[in-house]
Amino acid sequence: MIFGEFPLAECEGLLLAHSLRLPDQIMKKGRRLTSADLQVLVAAGIQRVNGARLDADDLDENAAAGAVAAALVGIGVAARVPHAGRCNLYAAERGLVTVDADIINRINRLDESVTVATLPPHSAVRGGAVVATVKIIPLAVSRSLIAACIAQAGQVGEQGALALLPFRPQRAALIVTEQPNDSPRNTIAAVNSSRRRLEDLGSHLGLVQRCAHRTDAVAAAVQEALAAGCSLILIAGATVPKDRTDTVPAAIVAAGGEIVHFGMPVEPGNMLLLARVGAVPVIILPGCARSRRSNGLDWVLQRMLAGLPMAAEQIMAMGVGGLIRSPLEADEEDKSAQPEPVRAPVGRRVAALVLGAGSSQRMGSGNKLLQAVGGVPMVRRVANAALASRSTSVTVVTGFAAEEVQACLAGLDVEFAHNVGHATGMASSLRCGLAALPAAADAVVVLLADMPCIHGGHIDRLIAAFDPQQAKIVVPMKAGRRGNPILWPRAFFAEMQAVEGDVGARDVLRRHADRIEAVAFDDDAIFADVDTPAAMEELVGR
Repeated sequence: MIFGEFPLAECEGLLLAHSLRLPDQIMKKGRRLTSADLQVLVAAGIQRVNGARLDADDLDENAAAGAVAAALVGIGVAARVPHAGRCNLYAAERGLVTVDADIINRINRLDESVTVATLPPHSAVRGGAVVATVKIIPLAVSRSLIAACIAQAGQVGEQGALALLPFRPQRAALIVTEQPNDSPRNTIAAVNSSRRRLEDLGSHLGLVQRCAHRTDAVAAAVQEALAAGCSLILIAGATVPKDRTDTVPAAIVAAGGEIVHFGMPVEPGNMLLLARVGAVPVIILPGCARSRRSNGLDWVLQRMLAGLPMAAEQIMAMGVGGLIRSPLEADEEDKSAQPEPVRAPVGRRVAALVLGAGSSQRMGSGNKLLQAVGGVPMVRRVANAALASRSTSVTVVTGFAAEEVQACLAGLDVEFAHNVGHATGMASSLRCGLAALPAAADAVVVLLADMPCIHGGHIDRLIAAFDPQQAKIVVPMKAGRRGNPILWPRAFFAEMQAVEGDVGARDVLRRHADRIEAVAFDDDAIFADVDTPAAMEELVGR
């Protein structure tokens, strides 16, 4: 490349070094001048122009930037059209950026004319966000230099020098422990900040539990969260643990879990505790988690939800750069006095209706719904499953032993509808429950309270299959056999409210066989109901 000031007679094909502002137009930097352009410049009284004349071995700045960017692109990252010697690389979806720093440094050391700048490794980004930029400093560079850059970038695996790990959606539970005279604002702040963090990463805070700050109460809440199908458990304690044997860590161990690591070299966030119950991670939140400012919890959640390993080794490696300073305008903590609403998938306002009014005649004495499965009463398991899902509300129909059922569900965010005619059969409970649903519901998932193996994931699969425009009945199926629960669009509510007897809406389903959307399931939870002592014994045995 030859750079300099040239007379117009020698400027055809020249790359313009600086933008020229003319009476009727602007000729931008990097423009390749044509004979027509030269005529315009002559008419404007310009006699000489700064620019670059390329050799056969040269690439102009845009071609060079695009070639280097293409070599850096990895999984989940794409390149935009180069412009003015710059090519931006962006995230194709929401996720965590991975950077091979060694490759980037080697390219930057090759020559001053080629530069690559990236976000810090493990930055969380939204889809479309710029994660790196390639800038060619002069107007052109040699093809051999670009080939050397490409060779360096090719020394990584299939993932690429710049890649994106998409966040994997999780169904989370938040357990908030409380002591006498605690301010309700503390609970609201913990719920709001946790919900925002999870939703921003594509996950769902389904189940929110409040319990006493006692080891037995927290252990029971952990078991309930596991039974509801939650794949991540957060615990906001009334006090922050000071030892692995303190109240909340001891509760995790009592629930069958283990402590993975206590503390982290990140500030704010030092007091975070990571544990596991089986494959389910449990995080005891540091006090700063009630704030919306970035802290160590964000780092752990982002990396965990992106599928990166998260154990003691990874936490202890966070110290360099672990002193986090958020922008001054960020809120110190969530000051809201009201809990934020549960966010449902766009266009899918699906209510959950739990039918729990039956008299348990085939089970003998007592109410079967109050019997424990895995340490949690059946009706509470089903209500928790509904709360853990993306349903927008949960209504429980009571009838037989209504006071005991309501007491069993104490503390859960559910509404009750009492069916005074429960003895006439399931149809009356269905009518009672439908009449009590929120007017804004587009559909309802009808759950039977004696199906304790149903969890939030089953319900969410039905909700995900529901298309409000087509308004089909969504039914779980396995090996050609229909199960429960079933999702019913509002268009069928009137017909369902006309049913009689003890068979629910079976006849409505039969009449509208052409309006059924079947969802394939691979487990027997959709069939496992408990009607007899033998069925209960078999279920507990499994």
